[in-house]
Amino acid sequence: MRCGRCNSKNLSVIDSRAEGENIRRRRECNECGFRFSTLERVELSLPMVIKKDGRREPFVREKVQAGLVRACEKRPVSMEEITKVLESIEFKLHEMGIKEIQSRDIGEFVMDALKELDHVAYVRFASVYREFSDINQFAEALKLLKSSR
Repeated sequence: MRCGRCNSKNLSVIDSRAEGENIRRRRECNECGFRFSTLERVELSLPMVIKKDGRREPFVREKVQAGLVRACEKRPVSMEEITKVLESIEFKLHEMGIKEIQSRDIGEFVMDALKELDHVAYVRFASVYREFSDINQFAEALKLLKSSR
């Protein structure tokens, strides 16, 4: 860890607080006095993701987060709620204890979470994820959503 202002490694932790699964630390540089916060989270060993075309790549939290943020755009969903969904998906993947997972399974986890969080965001995500090509597929998704209530 280095100071963001002077690049010194001589830092002190002033305060630490648990925030869910994360730890927020308030730090101070002993050289220039600059104060800043860091956010630490446990790095779990997550499975490799098998894409539709068969490629394998590491699970990237930011990709899932981008999809969630896009689906929830202009909806009454806070970043805290999106972060909770991300953490629950990561926890579920870690808990499964597998080395590889299909990308479609991760998409299903996201859709299950969005179904509970915001119905419009759910339909938005489902339309991209399931590659809806006509209005009938939207109508079917809405019918399923309505029947699951």
